[in-house]
Amino acid sequence: MATFESKHKYAHLQEDIIRYFLILAATISILTTFGILFSILFEAIEFFKLKSIIYFFTGTEWTPGVENSQFGALPIFAGTFMITAIAIAVALPIGLGSAIYMSEYASPNARNILKPLLEVLAGIPTVVYGFFAAITVAPFIVKIFAAIGVEASFNSALASGVVMGIMIIPYISSLSDDVITAVPDSLRKGSLALGMTKAETIKDIVIPSALPGIISATLLGISKALGETMIVVMAAGLRPNLSWNILEDMTTVTVRIVDALTGDQAFNSPATLSAFALGLALFIVTLVLNIVSVRLIQKFKEKYKMSSL
Repeated sequence: MATFESKHKYAHLQEDIIRYFLILAATISILTTFGILFSILFEAIEFFKLKSIIYFFTGTEWTPGVENSQFGALPIFAGTFMITAIAIAVALPIGLGSAIYMSEYASPNARNILKPLLEVLAGIPTVVYGFFAAITVAPFIVKIFAAIGVEASFNSALASGVVMGIMIIPYISSLSDDVITAVPDSLRKGSLALGMTKAETIKDIVIPSALPGIISATLLGISKALGETMIVVMAAGLRPNLSWNILEDMTTVTVRIVDALTGDQAFNSPATLSAFALGLALFIVTLVLNIVSVRLIQKFKEKYKMSSL
């Protein structure tokens, strides 16, 4: 009896240790997030004491380091979102299509070969993608549009976005493949037994079941694109440019952050502190994207749960 009680207490002790360790891990993650936020926030507040926060978000001129410098970040935000949108427009159909092929059509041997080859793209340094964009993709785009009489810059949002999209394909493809593969085979077999074709089963059963994971994979790709720097520097340029023309040069938030922090200005100067204001804006955008995606996933799960009853 004493032996049983001692084993029972030892088992409970193990459970408590594991639980406290997991609580500690979650707490460290949360505190790290708040630490990053506050390290940016206080310096951003110092910047907004010197410059107008309204003009920062609505102004169209970004001229740091000169007399009567202006810090209107709207062209920077516009360039960031435009390049990211191009990247997702490239990566999502290719990544999701390759995930559907590998999970639903490819043989096990073909999948075991194709998936590692596709994931090699994730291990290529971004500076290599930058060289690819500047030396190969940008001149090709210029030639293509020149052939139809349209002038395109060698530094363009299109070249940067296309190569950035290629870079994030494995993130969307690999995660989407995993969640599609995780859909129970019973759903596929039940659908086929009811007379639906394989394509209809994928469209109406498999993809809806895996949609929360696909949304998460897409969000990861968007976050990766928002934080990319080297490809933009080498393929899109450094000039803040508020334009709808994707064939012109543009820049992004991360590029301007690097540029502000690598200059020779004093740390408490508006030009340097602007990097923290841009970082705070990027942090807020990422947070909003996460909140929206979580809400979409929750709503979809509730809808799918009700429809499956």
